[in-house]
Amino acid sequence: MDYKASGVDIDAGNETVRRIRALARSTFTPGVLSDIGSFGSLFQLEPGRFREPVLVSSADGVGTKLKVAFLANKHETVGIDLVNHCVNDILVQGAEPLFFLDYLATGRLSPDVAEKIISGMASACRDNGCALLGGETAEMPGFYNEGEYDLAGFIVGVVDRERLISGRAVAVGDVLVGVPSSGLHTNGYSLARRIVFEHLKLTVDSHVPELGCTVGDALLEPHRSYLSMVRPLFDGGRIKAMAHITGGGITDNLPRVLPHGTAAVVDAAAWEPPAIFRWLQESGNVSGDEMMRTFNMGIGLIIVTARDKSEQLIEELQARGGRAARVIGTIVAGEPPSVSYVNLP
Repeated sequence: MDYKASGVDIDAGNETVRRIRALARSTFTPGVLSDIGSFGSLFQLEPGRFREPVLVSSADGVGTKLKVAFLANKHETVGIDLVNHCVNDILVQGAEPLFFLDYLATGRLSPDVAEKIISGMASACRDNGCALLGGETAEMPGFYNEGEYDLAGFIVGVVDRERLISGRAVAVGDVLVGVPSSGLHTNGYSLARRIVFEHLKLTVDSHVPELGCTVGDALLEPHRSYLSMVRPLFDGGRIKAMAHITGGGITDNLPRVLPHGTAAVVDAAAWEPPAIFRWLQESGNVSGDEMMRTFNMGIGLIIVTARDKSEQLIEELQARGGRAARVIGTIVAGEPPSVSYVNLP
């Protein structure tokens, strides 16, 4: 008996590392002190750049969006999803990313598929100025179905302590600025898949007139990064809090950044949800409350700012790619922090 006959191909693992080494090196920044293949990854903060540096970390996955990638046999975009999701999670506290690590687990390792996944990660890391520093590729026969894998990401960023965005300054009368998403991002796919593939009996290649594309293209639209759009706005204390709208939608994510004594009122008529959300709601007969708690509904990031600073903030967001950024609600008195809606669809 040998290891390969048991389902683990060490040669395939070595070939995967060989293929991704150049991809990872293309993301390296001056702080990287190690190469791919080291037992531990080394990174040095730029001396003198931060007065009182605070490291900010996060870990996340892509969820059942991976199931759509399997069906479409399209694997580059989920790597982008993973990096951008993690970047946004630390961005809301004012941090910029330093380095990223990934975990890829599969039943039988395919170097071709792994290379596509990592190429997406590397592309997103380069776009965000973040080093793909290392990771783990695990071949686990009998644990995953043929052709399936799981994916997780781990990010570390940094912010000067005096520039941390904590939400403590949020006050009654502040406004909520919504920044558009690029689609479902990485949440709500268990419900979306049930509507699309079980209820409507569609395939990833089915063309949907309401969407102007195939089901696969609509559901695999990559998760958007807000780093380049928002980072230039940190000066001046205009941003009091930010919420990345992920699992739980606006309903569960916005209260996470509000201080005690405050709550939020969101006007659901303040923006037009993209066609995919309307199509899913109508096709699945989903209530407005359920949509708001499952999907981002076209708002991927919410910024809390003073009312008298909101107009200029929106103009700057729109100039940097947030063309449909707008005020979508207000901060009111309330306990505990929560979200209520008016004009639910």
